[in-house]
Amino acid sequence: MDWIAAFFAEYGGLLLEGTWDSIVMTTVSCVFAYALGIPLGVLVLITGEGNLRPNRAVHAVLGWIINVGRSIPFIILLFSIIPFTRLVVGTSLGVQGAIVPLVVCATPFVARMVEQSLAEVDASLIEAGEAFGASAWQLVYKVYLKESLPSLVRGASITFITLFGFVAMAGCVGAGGLGDIAIRYGYQRYQPGVMIAAVILCVILVEVVQSLGNAISKAVDKRTR
Repeated sequence: MDWIAAFFAEYGGLLLEGTWDSIVMTTVSCVFAYALGIPLGVLVLITGEGNLRPNRAVHAVLGWIINVGRSIPFIILLFSIIPFTRLVVGTSLGVQGAIVPLVVCATPFVARMVEQSLAEVDASLIEAGEAFGASAWQLVYKVYLKESLPSLVRGASITFITLFGFVAMAGCVGAGGLGDIAIRYGYQRYQPGVMIAAVILCVILVEVVQSLGNAISKAVDKRTR
């Protein structure tokens, strides 16, 4: 057990910092992605044919933007928008430098997940709301978003986990976090113990987030009460 104590004495602080940086990057990126992705997903849904505000041109343009955004691999996006990242946050390195490409990558993904979650809402509920004279935005807020909340929560946990994986990739450009530690110490410095520890921490965090997402989704799901 002495070697475990020696390992954590040498790398414990580094791994703790990397874990915190990974959580911060993922959480902040997820929040911004949802702030942008929810309105985008709602617009795509309600402008679709036969929906609240059908508009073929707007629906086609928004769908095209989402599809293009989702089709670009993150590692390519990460390098290709470095000038834009520097313009927005002043640097392309560290935690700040990783958040911009993470948000750009996640927003189309979130928008599509939101659209699919809202599309699962029972059409009879929408018809009932319209019969009571609810406006389009009242239907969006009081019916679509509220009724699809369990699905949105599950989608948020999936998004968080996906972004957490992208955060590890961002370590390639010195973004920090567990991915950066695994690359710089585990791979480049031939320290397999550090890499294994980083992987274990990633697995633990993913399991915690997934379990938390499942629990919250079940708690807000009226069908399980």
